Amino acid sequence: MTTDLSQYDANSLPSADVLKRQRYAIIVADWNSDITYAMAQGAMDTLLQHGVQEKNIKMVHVPGTVELTYAAGRLIPQFEGNAFAMRYDAIIVIGCVIKGDTPHFDYVCQSVTQGVAILNAKGITPVIFSVLTTLDKQQALDRAGGRLGNKGVEGAVTAIRMANLG
Repeated sequence: MTTDLSQYDANSLPSADVLKRQRYAIIVADWNSDITYAMAQGAMDTLLQHGVQEKNIKMVHVPGTVELTYAAGRLIPQFEGNAFAMRYDAIIVIGCVIKGDTPHFDYVCQSVTQGVAILNAKGITPVIFSVLTTLDKQQALDRAGGRLGNKGVEGAVTAIRMANLG
């Protein structure tokens, strides 16, 4: 039985004094917006709750999940010639791909997974993968504030932890 994965120990995160000086980006796909916007709100609320200042959170919208990788790359300094990009302590990418009757699901999932892995391998800015890949809409709803929590909350907690690695 899968449980609510959004539960975490807030005491394991850095203090608000540390987080108020940090910058985060949330990139959200507009496709399946009833799911992705709930996840983005969960991420935003969690960052704010722990002390990140609203002015230090950039929200970027892209058309779909495939576009998440491009947008994240554009926000990372020194990547692909973006020497003047603003420095973020972590970037959270939020999307939702629901399996259909064609192989499109596989291509989209593979594209975004590989893209985020490549960005993370550069080691410049952690890019947090908060992309749902579900078999049906109910599974997505369950993970976007439903009975299994909110994957956006998880993404924000992961972003904070990765931005503050020893």
